[in-house]
Amino acid sequence: MSQFGNFHDFCRDSTLPVCNLFSVEKQCVLEGFKAGSGRVKNLGSIILCAFAIIISVLLLLKSQKKRAAVGRREMQIFLLFYILVSLVEIFTVGGFLTNRTVLVWFTGIHLGAIAATAWVLLLNAIVGFQLVDDGTPLSVGLVTGSALVFFVGTAYVAVDTGFGHPGNFPIKNPNELKNYALYVLYLLFPLIAIVAFFLLETFLVLRVLGEKMPMVRLVAAALFFAIGQIFNFVISVHICDASSGKIDGALFETLFTLLAVVAVWFFWSSITEDEWPDDDPMNPIMSEPVYP
Repeated sequence: MSQFGNFHDFCRDSTLPVCNLFSVEKQCVLEGFKAGSGRVKNLGSIILCAFAIIISVLLLLKSQKKRAAVGRREMQIFLLFYILVSLVEIFTVGGFLTNRTVLVWFTGIHLGAIAATAWVLLLNAIVGFQLVDDGTPLSVGLVTGSALVFFVGTAYVAVDTGFGHPGNFPIKNPNELKNYALYVLYLLFPLIAIVAFFLLETFLVLRVLGEKMPMVRLVAAALFFAIGQIFNFVISVHICDASSGKIDGALFETLFTLLAVVAVWFFWSSITEDEWPDDDPMNPIMSEPVYP
């Protein structure tokens, strides 16, 4: 059986937002913790998502102060989409929503935000080559507009899949859980965009800027992201079994994704300027009076 386009094994072994759109028997059911008369299945991820939103807002505000930084607005757009991802993840992975209609809509927003965030990250790398002046209405408009296209397109496919409208991206065999469009938009495209980001930034730092130290932060971001995916796709079911369904790999995926985003921000900060030279009051050239 071909695994391309098939979500069955992923949903059987992992807690992924896309799995809210399907019905599959879990190898280890995530039970979570009691909360009043009910249960919260993924309390750790909920707390970490809230923490990720706070950290991202702080980075967003800190980015605003870097007035001379190349790609400042574009980095802020990336952070805004990541905040959206973290916000909706609380509802899609938290495990406390019981209304399936509401859950499908939140899942659509979540998957759309993931695709858009990956696309904006890739555009941040391209902006670094200054093919178009960064921060201009043209640059910001292109980044935001194209990201919204990915957001709406992916969200539509996800919602359409969840509600099972006939004729649109059908799942022919429920036992396989195949959906090629969703597989490409949710899994393959973000991965390709992220890998392309790291390759472009590596070329920019080593060949264009001739620097080496920023690569430490970039490599750290790549490692954090990779570790998060390993926890989510490989180790998750084993953590669930060992903890008797209390936690699984989704908790650690959220944590390491946050660390990767923070490392990306510090990498970007390390290759950009905070202020223009003429803004420095200690600059002897600019501080001297000019006489006719």
